[in-house]
Amino acid sequence: MAPGVSVVLCCYNSAHRLPRTLAHLAVQQVPKTLHWEVIIVDNASNDKTREVALEAWNRVEAVPLRVVMESRSGQAFARNRGLAEAKYDIVSFVDDDNWVCPEWVELVWDVMKSHPDVGACGGFSEALCEVQPPKWFEDYKASYAIGPESIKSGDITNSRGWLWGAGLSIRKSAWQHLVSNGFFPLLVGRRPGKLGSGDDTELCLALRLAGWRLWYEPRLRFEHFLSAPRLKWTYLRKLHRAFGASTVGHDPYLFALRGLRAFPKRRPLWAEELIPVMKRIYWSKRSLLSWIGSFSQGNAEILEIDRDIGRLFELLHKRMRYDLSIREIQGAGWRRIG
Repeated sequence: MAPGVSVVLCCYNSAHRLPRTLAHLAVQQVPKTLHWEVIIVDNASNDKTREVALEAWNRVEAVPLRVVMESRSGQAFARNRGLAEAKYDIVSFVDDDNWVCPEWVELVWDVMKSHPDVGACGGFSEALCEVQPPKWFEDYKASYAIGPESIKSGDITNSRGWLWGAGLSIRKSAWQHLVSNGFFPLLVGRRPGKLGSGDDTELCLALRLAGWRLWYEPRLRFEHFLSAPRLKWTYLRKLHRAFGASTVGHDPYLFALRGLRAFPKRRPLWAEELIPVMKRIYWSKRSLLSWIGSFSQGNAEILEIDRDIGRLFELLHKRMRYDLSIREIQGAGWRRIG
């Protein structure tokens, strides 16, 4: 791999969002000695994503843009396609609604070059809302990947322990180590008709298990455009249901990071995990009534119930694979042992 930065946009029906996003990439202030490229991963779109991307970029002569196809629907599949197609060792993922600062490419390169043990880094996201956000938005903006990823800049491997997928930059050699030694994600992320979540966190957890560090750089700033439908309370509740479901896919990595080895003898581990979730839902009777009636916008307890219900149903759905996934991650060939 040549030294440089590959900027990857994973897209599904992004034709109406791409021109503004690519316009911010087109004005990057990059030294002539630093090579970079832009890759559009068309994740089974049925609009003019490809045509719009090529047209929007046709005046940028110095930096190549390629459109590649990924027929398997899901954010994780699109991300893996982008990593596989990338020409350079640093791969920076920019969502189709992320408007990055002019120094983005150079800063990504400087951070990763200065810290060779860092497998992934993230930055500071600012909200740009299509409509006036509701009163509760400020309390829950982190659910939209808005704000600083950590209180302190620098190494967050053992503090926060994960990074948002929006603005996530990855060392391709770290990803190649995972894949060449058998890594395959448990979570696929968002796809048409399904608000999936957590595939970005899974990748960060896998990098940690393989011995890589995670880094937060607040100078890496971008505006995250939020459309009006995403600022509704019903959307936020669905998002928290997806958050809860994704925790089931994170469990095998967290157990491995915590050094879990023994398995309970009385019942399967998935059943052990199910019990505290059911207890929390049962003891939230008052909030559960509000949850059923969809009242109390901005109520944190309602969102906690949504997370628990998402986790509950996913534990039931994955019950045949749950314990097996934990054993597979514990014995994975890509892990750094000790």
